[in-house]
Amino acid sequence: MRRVMILLTAIILAFGSTLAQTMIQKNNIRLSSDLMTPEALWAMGRIGGYAASPDGKHIAYQVAYYSVKENKSHHILYMMDADGKNQKQLTTSTKSETDAAWLSNDRIAFCTGGEVWSMNIDGTDRKQLSNTNGEVEGYLFSPDKKKVILIKSIPYHGSIQKNPDDLPKASGRLITDLMYRHWDHYVESIQHPFVFDIDSGEMFDILEGEPYECPMQPFGGVEQLAWSPDSKYIAFTCRTKTGLAYSISTDSDIFLYDVEARDLNSYEHTRNLCNGGEFGINSCASMPYHGDGKQLDPTKTLKNQRINQMDKDMNVGYDQNPKFSPDGRFVAWLSMERDGYESDRQRLCCYDLQTNEKKYLTESFDSNVDDFCWSDNKDALIYFIGVWHGTENLYAINWKGELKQLTNDWADFGSLQMLNNKKQILAERHDYMNAADLYVITPNFKKPEKTDVKQITQENKHIFDQLAKGKIQQRWVKTTDGKDMMYWVILPPHFDDTKKYPTLLFCEGGPQSPVSQFWSYRWNFMIMASQGYVVVAPNRHGLPGFGSEWCEEISGDWTGQCMDDYLTAIDDAANNLPYVDKDRLGCVGASFGGFSVYYLAGHHDKRFKCFIAHDGAFNLESMYTDTEEVWFSNWEYEDAFWNKDLSPNAKKTYDNSPHRFVDKWDTPILCIHGELDYRINANQGFGAFNAAKLKGIPAELLLFPDENHWVLKPQNGILWQRTFFNWLDRWLKQ
Repeated sequence: MRRVMILLTAIILAFGSTLAQTMIQKNNIRLSSDLMTPEALWAMGRIGGYAASPDGKHIAYQVAYYSVKENKSHHILYMMDADGKNQKQLTTSTKSETDAAWLSNDRIAFCTGGEVWSMNIDGTDRKQLSNTNGEVEGYLFSPDKKKVILIKSIPYHGSIQKNPDDLPKASGRLITDLMYRHWDHYVESIQHPFVFDIDSGEMFDILEGEPYECPMQPFGGVEQLAWSPDSKYIAFTCRTKTGLAYSISTDSDIFLYDVEARDLNSYEHTRNLCNGGEFGINSCASMPYHGDGKQLDPTKTLKNQRINQMDKDMNVGYDQNPKFSPDGRFVAWLSMERDGYESDRQRLCCYDLQTNEKKYLTESFDSNVDDFCWSDNKDALIYFIGVWHGTENLYAINWKGELKQLTNDWADFGSLQMLNNKKQILAERHDYMNAADLYVITPNFKKPEKTDVKQITQENKHIFDQLAKGKIQQRWVKTTDGKDMMYWVILPPHFDDTKKYPTLLFCEGGPQSPVSQFWSYRWNFMIMASQGYVVVAPNRHGLPGFGSEWCEEISGDWTGQCMDDYLTAIDDAANNLPYVDKDRLGCVGASFGGFSVYYLAGHHDKRFKCFIAHDGAFNLESMYTDTEEVWFSNWEYEDAFWNKDLSPNAKKTYDNSPHRFVDKWDTPILCIHGELDYRINANQGFGAFNAAKLKGIPAELLLFPDENHWVLKPQNGILWQRTFFNWLDRWLKQ
């Protein structure tokens, strides 16, 4: 494999020196080849948060840069006109500066060193606004700019007891309940939202004394809270559960908090917009008990239990990310219908604060709403993005439920917000061959084909101008159950259709994550193609964007139709695409994709010459009690493995666990796992690797003691890529 060396006059970010050189250093990046490599991928800037000024004339945004030498990232703030002109770097500090928010047309707030600061839009007159000893983890200003929500962590000992004060060096943890760890950390603190009054300096916790988190772990941020336009109310997301009840339930609600009242125990001052109950005392909060005292069974799926037989207006699933309408009358949020089902269809729920009525606006869109923003347009009430047929495009819907698709790109749009001219939308966009950049969209509800999409940043142009890109194809094939399945084909740069190429089957995770036009800094299709591989990426059964029936068929059937779909896709490519070398096929995937690799290793009938599984489940009986989010295993497997009355789906699931078919393994396999992965524990990777070695199969294990379900550190990321391609080259190119 050829490796591209990036020649820099200096490292992209010499973190110990001034960052004013950043733009100059960008221009000095020179690649010795036109093919993407791990080093080129990690040299790219990654656009993060962004915000438009109140008058819509300027945009502040942040970019993360990574130093491989220093093995860390640095976040920088930029300013530009709303049309993308006059871009200027604001950051000159060696500390990361993030999360720009506008205080006026001339001044912005930002976060650095765990505090909120402000500065002029030219970067001058910097002032510290908060003083919390570096404890701020997120913030959200009220519209009148008199108050700000500060997200801070507080000690929590609900599942892990506090050690005695006279044993300060004791490292043991006495665990008394479930949810004692989440994603990649032990839960010894939780986040709470504090309201800070800028004039008086007073600060109070709106969840004072409550054992519940807001934002919710593990990925929630300030998007889970919202100020009303008059700055009098806060809508916030909260799951009022702890321990065992938390571990088996996805039920979170949207609460409306009266900022001036400051009394969480009063029904009048804190309203549950999802089901009308008081905070912490709603019909779903007392899990694992139902409201009538009948206990729910925490070892079985909630699918068929009473919690999911209640009135659908009780909102027993995930409800999160509230946003007020511009006039303050409505609150909309993302809502799932069923408890315990984290991949349920995500709808737009709209609540009328005057009439107390709820309406689900997107029932005609049989896929997920992933983000949205309110509009002042009398024709289009809300703009949103959702996945359909492997792309994440922009849609608009009005109060009548009339739905219009406004863009139709082979791309993914993300993170919507209105420019304050009320006529345009600011969003990011990326695809398989282009990293995320910012775009301004001028929507046209009446004539969607007239919707205009304009790119306003070109963060990595200096790198992409030096790289050759592959081509993307879309193919449809009949599945074994007679359905139509779409899969993407990604071709190498400088593609020659007279040659045969080694080909990779990509197995998606989730199991219900879309194979859309994502841009990943690890599972990156451009770099796979640039290393000389054709990539086949199926939208198998179990993925959103093809209707709810298609998406939900995977639950309780991990080793049935979806596995047939993988083999259908790779067989179609091998038999009908002349450039696919059927004698040099590999199979790769992570998470559920890693599980798929482990399963296919025992069922592929010698199709593949090698496998790579990252953070995959290997032994589903072990996985059931290892994972921290029990609701996932309950919904997907339907039963704890020890239950004597296993459902047919549960019996099939455990009987077909990959570890039961190691006797059929005969193909080289690379296992990768992070030891901080508490979603799919590292013992799953240990088990697969050890089994392969004991079987005498060529195998390697790449273990990251300091990574979770993802690989986030620069040097680990490059080690991951090099190991990945070395393994593939060894078995598919020699």
